[in-house]
Amino acid sequence: MSVSAPSPLSTRRYDLDWIRVIAFFLLILYHVGMFYVPWDWHVKSPHTVPALEPIMMLTSPWRLTLLFLVSGAATRFLADKMVIADKMAVGALTRARVARLLPPLLLAIFVIVPPQSFFEIVEKVPDQALPYAAFYLKYVTGSGHWCRGTDCLATPTYNHMWFVAYLLAYTLVLCGLLAVGRELLRRLERGMELALGGWRLLVLPLLFLGLIRYALLDRFPMTHWIVNDWYDHALSFSAFLFGFLMAKSETLRQGFLRPRWSALLVALPAYAVFATYAWAYRADDAVPPEALRTVMRFVYAADQWAAIAAVLGFGARHLTRDSAALRYLVPAVFPFYLVHQTATVVLGHYLAKAGLPQGLEAPLLILGTFATCLAVYEAVRRVNPLRPWFGLKPRPAGRLEAQAQAA
Repeated sequence: MSVSAPSPLSTRRYDLDWIRVIAFFLLILYHVGMFYVPWDWHVKSPHTVPALEPIMMLTSPWRLTLLFLVSGAATRFLADKMVIADKMAVGALTRARVARLLPPLLLAIFVIVPPQSFFEIVEKVPDQALPYAAFYLKYVTGSGHWCRGTDCLATPTYNHMWFVAYLLAYTLVLCGLLAVGRELLRRLERGMELALGGWRLLVLPLLFLGLIRYALLDRFPMTHWIVNDWYDHALSFSAFLFGFLMAKSETLRQGFLRPRWSALLVALPAYAVFATYAWAYRADDAVPPEALRTVMRFVYAADQWAAIAAVLGFGARHLTRDSAALRYLVPAVFPFYLVHQTATVVLGHYLAKAGLPQGLEAPLLILGTFATCLAVYEAVRRVNPLRPWFGLKPRPAGRLEAQAQAA
């Protein structure tokens, strides 16, 4: 028996596929924006754009949480497709997810990410820069020592692939739960449908997100380093598990569909309030009153959850159809995500040296990043031994032989 809800959706959720594609592409644009905003990043434009900060903050409270949610939903569809009935099948699911997530993570750490660290050193501590071969040797052996004051770069590292490292860890935890507590997960799913009916679907998750932000964020600031990142784990694993449990529930799909406009009307003013607060206290030495900080924890959570609820609701209403474009884009997401940040870092570093007008430089950086991702995807999807390293399933041998004969 699979883990199914009392009101199951047996068909694929095209809305969640579309949301995943759109959210990842927004993430690519966000990382291009990181080149220009005053916030610290691997490489920076010499001409920062402070006015870009409110635009960047439009998606930052909810984008990654939404991605963990839809990743949990994707894991659910895979789990039910494998018809989990015993520990052997749970083992097969575990192996399938490790085979999907671990090779790209290793490729990123040892091949894709090192140029990001190299150019970060070149820009931030040029007196410590080495030729790439010498840098790489120190990178892979962890013997490099690159510091700017107290800010030190530890290598090897996974940079933007922290998302995949966390996703792999959460998947292993979930597989453990499936092995020993499948009935508990069924009860949680039924309980969610009952507990999150009507207005409670907007209010209760909002309160949960506000409470964990209030209780954990100061003690465990987000580091994206898997050890001791307890606020991020509380947030992201909860979203992942929620996505797993709600993926096939028609009750919850309808629950998001109905209040989508109400959710949007909560998210927009909450964003405006929090963005104003963040702008007012953006200076390093600006310290807001403690009471105001507490209130803003819940305003942030209101923006976070209401935006997610609105996205899920409007997606359930409008993004319900399969298409050739969707079938092309869904497998492209992982290779695009794997490559995009390195493309942005390298292109941004060299474009900044070209002295182009910013109105020309930024579109070139965006187009160059997407073109690089597209070129890599088109290349690796045709080479079967490379596909698992970029998160793509190997093609069956019969299909490869047929393609060879057709050529």
